[in-house]
Amino acid sequence: MSEGEKQIDDRSPTVAVIYKYDILLETRTLKRKQLKSVKSHLSYTMFCSNGNVLEKLCYSGQRCQKIPEALVKLYGLKVQSLDLSYNELVTLRGLDGFPALKELVLDNNQLSDTISFPYLPTLQTLSLNKNKILDIQSLLLKIRQNLPNLSYLSLLGNKACPNELSGEENDEEDYQRYRYYVLYHLPNLKFLDSTKVRELERSEARRRGKFMNVIRPRSDEMEEVRLNSNSPNNFTPLPKSIRGPDDHKSAYGKCLYKYSGKNSEGNRFICNSDL
Repeated sequence: MSEGEKQIDDRSPTVAVIYKYDILLETRTLKRKQLKSVKSHLSYTMFCSNGNVLEKLCYSGQRCQKIPEALVKLYGLKVQSLDLSYNELVTLRGLDGFPALKELVLDNNQLSDTISFPYLPTLQTLSLNKNKILDIQSLLLKIRQNLPNLSYLSLLGNKACPNELSGEENDEEDYQRYRYYVLYHLPNLKFLDSTKVRELERSEARRRGKFMNVIRPRSDEMEEVRLNSNSPNNFTPLPKSIRGPDDHKSAYGKCLYKYSGKNSEGNRFICNSDL
């Protein structure tokens, strides 16, 4: 590892000491299946404010499929903020090596419904924008069990979050139902996606959020329906010999009820003189 740059920003009451490193790692990428030594870049920042220190690690845009073990060993016990956005992560294995995390940014990765979280009691912020999460119910259950103090959650750009970013078929009503459902299961959230949670919204979520999950058919089910609908075997018209254009059938019988018209008001807009 080589230290590339050290910066001190003391223009504000919060002093930031920024360390930038180049690090040589063995890693896998989605496009390169072989193990290769790849030169990566990371940023390690110490924010000092009023005697409090926040240590942040940024390992963004490095095309890694999993969290490098070197990051866990070197920084796992130090950092409170971890940014792994713009990678190709398919698993969070190794995240338990960051037990003091308060903020975790995982935007623009390949994380799906198989995602699992270690128990992180101090985590307050989780950003999962633009991943491949479909099942909101399963995700919320994992968050409730393992991230008990979460107050900020963002899922924009996932199919599990039904807004315009995840599909043109979604509307404002779908998104509001989703918010009620999430807030019912995670009542301590202060921010959901990019919007602050209102007390009226929280109250409504307690009242009926349990029933607000938007259920949509899976993509494989939709594909099966589409293929079946295009099958010629599904269309079986009657033979022409059974019924001709002039072959009408009628029936008659005794009427089983009597209409007296005593409750009829007639047409109130036509006078007798118009008849």
